[in-house]
Amino acid sequence: MVKKIAVGLIGCGFFAQNHLHAWKDLAPDGANLVAVCDIDPEKARPVGEKFGARWYTDAETMFATERLGLVDIATQVRTHLPLVEMAIRHGVPTITQKPFGQNIGEVRRMVKASRAAGVFLAVHENFRFTRPLLKVAEIIKSGAIGTPNWARIGFRTGYDIYAGQPYLREEQRFILMDLGVHVLDVARVLLGEVEHITAELQRRNPTVKGEDTATMLLRHASGAVSVVECTYESRRVPDSFPETLVEIEGETGAIVSRIGSKIEVSSNGTLEVIDADPPVLPWAARPWHVAQESVLTTCRHMLRSVRAGRPADTSAEDNLKTFALVEAAYEQAGKVRLKP
Repeated sequence: MVKKIAVGLIGCGFFAQNHLHAWKDLAPDGANLVAVCDIDPEKARPVGEKFGARWYTDAETMFATERLGLVDIATQVRTHLPLVEMAIRHGVPTITQKPFGQNIGEVRRMVKASRAAGVFLAVHENFRFTRPLLKVAEIIKSGAIGTPNWARIGFRTGYDIYAGQPYLREEQRFILMDLGVHVLDVARVLLGEVEHITAELQRRNPTVKGEDTATMLLRHASGAVSVVECTYESRRVPDSFPETLVEIEGETGAIVSRIGSKIEVSSNGTLEVIDADPPVLPWAARPWHVAQESVLTTCRHMLRSVRAGRPADTSAEDNLKTFALVEAAYEQAGKVRLKP
């Protein structure tokens, strides 16, 4: 029998529904979703009833009442610091949604707290766990295209993200915090650490307070260069949501991903097309299924990491490197101010 790990989830909103389904699906792997928490009882109660978990409206009460082996924080970024510090005080291994914190000072504070307490802390950075990007990473590791030396990594869509998350319109720091953390993390995974970054930010939607488009140029420690982009203001047809599309060139070949999770691999003069489209889980739906399966894969990785007593691939220390790129992009682009 697999030893059960009692899981609590804080935040029962829009994207948390995917986390809830993922933890229930991981019951055979030892996940036991025992508690959910949201400050809004009209969210917490129905979620608790649906998923067979006790529900709370106060996180401190949940920690004091339950004997949790893992907590998943799926709330807005402004709550991450107090909730993470609360979880660490209770000695509970913790996962928090991205962006890790509101600024790099908060991120460093959480990293320091987890390190000092010896408590597992990781960021639910799910983009690198999407099936197409896992396949791309596998191809690179195989040496099929040689050492990568140039790439374009983009998440460009016209999907109406504000319908489900209207608060994003009010964020002063928007696209880099919402999408930039994802695509910058992917760039690190595929091409290695970054030693220099420049950024151009735009606000193309007048109803949004922060930047909604970012175009970045990265030089990696390996010497590779990548162009990294993200926006919700693309008007392309067909739309690529929710896929991250990549073009990667190496010494002996190239990788190009296409809409529909198709991956073209050119290697030594030959072309192979790989279908990396994930299955549509019973609780998922197209086109969200790419992201939804990645949530399940990310949660499985977290569960196994906690069980093995090892850091997650997206540990607090690792995500600090990604967040540092976000801060550097804001600092560099801040030389040109957006008009209010």
